[in-house]
Amino acid sequence: MAEFTLPKNSKVKKGKYVKAPAGAKNVRKVNVYRWDPENLDKDGEPKNPSVDTFEVDMDGCGPMVLDILLKIKNEMDASLTLRRSCREGICGSCAMNVDGTNTLACTKGRADIKGDINIYPLPHMPVIKDLVPDLTNFYAQYESIEPWLKVDTPASASSERLQSPEDRDKIDGLYECILCACCSASCPSYWWNSEKYLGPAVLLHAYRWIVDSRDEYAGERLDALEDPFKLYRCHTIMNCANTCPKGLNPGKAIAKIKGMLAERQV
Repeated sequence: MAEFTLPKNSKVKKGKYVKAPAGAKNVRKVNVYRWDPENLDKDGEPKNPSVDTFEVDMDGCGPMVLDILLKIKNEMDASLTLRRSCREGICGSCAMNVDGTNTLACTKGRADIKGDINIYPLPHMPVIKDLVPDLTNFYAQYESIEPWLKVDTPASASSERLQSPEDRDKIDGLYECILCACCSASCPSYWWNSEKYLGPAVLLHAYRWIVDSRDEYAGERLDALEDPFKLYRCHTIMNCANTCPKGLNPGKAIAKIKGMLAERQV
């Protein structure tokens, strides 16, 4: 198995190398991005990130990439920092870049990866520590679209707000989004304009409320999105649909919003 090497002139340097226990037979190399803001150089500045290599005994490990990371943290390096919770592809906490693709570590099987396993945080986002990205801006943008039911009509005291089966079908492929940010972190337009462009995940959720028949603020929601940066930075590259671990299509939702705005101008 070839030793992991970093590109020439990379600011990410090679870190430590941790060997597998003696007698381990089913060993794979796992290369993990490491950065700690409290790890300072002689001038008091945080040191550049590094990539640590771990030889992991797969015979004593579960089948998913998250299992590998937890084995490393529990048995090889307790300082490794990552987010995780449900382990079932529901919460989106363990989103990271594995084998060059944004995905969920809990649903990515090690058997799907050939050669060394390379694990990085979601790209083009500030890193808090190791594999933990700073999602402050992402969640602020999500809050900005007011992702809740907005109505003026008082609720009935005797029944819920009802939908026809046909209207309910309109939010299929939208409500399933778990806000893992894999799609937004794969979008070049979001990389360069993340302060103004809302990104595919947030726009998918915006469309989810626009087409919800129970919501009474579709017009106001569309008004809020009619902006050169919030919406129209999308250039239909479709990285979002290709990387979504839930198989959703944010690009289609964005195109629908653009279409609705265009129809209002006719």
